Amino acid sequence: MRTYRQLFRTPEFTPLLLASAGQTAAQTVSGLALGVLVFDRTGSALLSSLAAFGPALAQLVGAATVLSGADRLPPRAALTGLGLLLGAGTAVQALPGLPVWAVFATLLPLGVAGSVGGGVRYGLLNEVLTRDGYLLGRSVLTMAAGIVQIGGFALGGALVTVLSARGTLLLAAGLYLPATAVARFGLSRRPPRATGPASVAGTWRTNARLWSCAPRRYVYLALWLPSGLIVGAESLYVPYSPGDAGALFACGAVGMLAGDAVAGRLLPPGWRDRLAVPLCVLLAAPYLLFAFEPALPVALALVTVATFGYASGLLLQERLTALTPDELSGQALGLHSSGMLAMQGAGAALAGGVAELTSPATGMATAAAASLATTLLLAPGLRRAPARRDPLPAAGLPD
Repeated sequence: MRTYRQLFRTPEFTPLLLASAGQTAAQTVSGLALGVLVFDRTGSALLSSLAAFGPALAQLVGAATVLSGADRLPPRAALTGLGLLLGAGTAVQALPGLPVWAVFATLLPLGVAGSVGGGVRYGLLNEVLTRDGYLLGRSVLTMAAGIVQIGGFALGGALVTVLSARGTLLLAAGLYLPATAVARFGLSRRPPRATGPASVAGTWRTNARLWSCAPRRYVYLALWLPSGLIVGAESLYVPYSPGDAGALFACGAVGMLAGDAVAGRLLPPGWRDRLAVPLCVLLAAPYLLFAFEPALPVALALVTVATFGYASGLLLQERLTALTPDELSGQALGLHSSGMLAMQGAGAALAGGVAELTSPATGMATAAAASLATTLLLAPGLRRAPARRDPLPAAGLPD
């Protein structure tokens, strides 16, 4: 599958795309509003970055406990329930007088549930499309998310000014409802990909199997660490330049959109493995210049160029699916998503902690240096990693 026409003629792809984009819109607006709300109340760069990206840390808890549900829950019911839960949780965060500690306590269950949702969504994408169509389909989902983020950050910044951060959170809670309706009425009822109940033990056994393959380990680490540290730099946009954070986020979405379009549609197969590492380098290098506190036009250009490097994630995901049996696709992709989001939260904590001790510009440059060093350490293993599936038979699956 190499054309967009073939992709959109595939049954269920369009409703899955619309449901995913709608949820991204709600998360984008709510994340910006919550970061501004916490920063206004506390003046803390660390707490502001954790409010916007901290739910990702809770994904690590979900990946270790409930991720087996990604293959053991009916996809349509799981995505519908997740949308309702996220909408309700966002509405709770907008309650007047809610203490800051309660805001963060609300983020924990939403992050845990999100770990299963990512596995369900991308496992369903792998099921709806043929294996050779996954990269194109995933790139379209990511490009749609980028377009939505461009509008979402711009809209979120305007709404915070007009409605206040709390009012914007309430509006974001309402945005989850149409996305949930599309998932419920646009997707077909499908059985789970694996049998048996979701359990902590089953999650651990399957995660251990996924981690036991050395080529997959390198791919997972490359998916999690370099980009997660750069998201830490992005989490400091608000304290770096409070009035321009929306523009910085929007330029980042533009760069990511361009990179995904090139990787998903234009790169020939022979180039994909070779470009994963260079794109990871591109993702980090421009942020090093934030140590010099560049003027806004230069900062916007640096962000746009750097975020083109997020296309490395698509190339590495294609390698991950080539290394993974189909019956493990939901949990494998969910582990990628949860680990990536958890590292984004850790990156936000690292960059925010450095910013507390020094400055937002220094925090951003520090996160970029750590990302670049991680990429260089992983590069030899990624070059050696063969693109072939786990040799273990399906009979070896955990119950």
